[in-house]
Amino acid sequence: MTEPNFGEQGGRLTYGTYLRVADLLEQQVPESDPAAHDELLFITIHQAYELWFKLLLWELTDARNRMLAGESYLPRVRLERCRSVERVLIGQVDVIDTMTPQDFLVFRNKLAPASGFQSSQFREIEFLSGLKDPSYLSRFRGLSDAERTNLQRRLDEPSLWDGFLTVLAKAGFAVGTAEERFDAYRRIAGDRERYGQLWDLAEALVDHDQSWSLWRARHVLMAERQIGTKPGTGGSVGGAYLRSRVELRFYPELWELRGRL
Repeated sequence: MTEPNFGEQGGRLTYGTYLRVADLLEQQVPESDPAAHDELLFITIHQAYELWFKLLLWELTDARNRMLAGESYLPRVRLERCRSVERVLIGQVDVIDTMTPQDFLVFRNKLAPASGFQSSQFREIEFLSGLKDPSYLSRFRGLSDAERTNLQRRLDEPSLWDGFLTVLAKAGFAVGTAEERFDAYRRIAGDRERYGQLWDLAEALVDHDQSWSLWRARHVLMAERQIGTKPGTGGSVGGAYLRSRVELRFYPELWELRGRL
């Protein structure tokens, strides 16, 4: 058996080639000329978000698939990892906040009509999580064919919520009506010794939901700090639109349960 070669003596793969660092570092291309100092910050942060979104979609899709197969343990593990990533997403806003409104204005006009509203991966996460809105496909501008296909697929396929209900049904709970589901939730909440894995999975979904809401709220404050009440570069009403999204919930029944216990 041939032993793998580790260290510099291996000479088969390097850090840079494995991660394609050279290609990665060529993707930050400012639009302003001469380049505004803070445009590199802006581009880097948003590209980093897209990389994290890619990982979240990978983990959330696996969690959904495993729940559809009736699993409860590994889906919770995947969701816990997502919660850690989402903490990073929230924390990254602090980096954007180091940019002053004056410095943003130097290159902001170059961004129109590009906008975070157009992040197809962000919408994929919302659709996969259960917050599906078909109108986004007609409202999005500049979607590539691949992005449109991915969004339509997320609309058509089961969500994390569908996966969770599958797990409950496999455990013997009726889930056909809202009242049957609330009866199931109350039984699970009232007997965590017996239904601990189901309760922990439900709480992991709530953690994901809460983290996404906290990200939205943090994003609102960042946007208002940068542009005040100005419209967004994509044509939205800016902070008012973002604020309207803060109260959205992926799993409203799990939140309503708190008031029914």
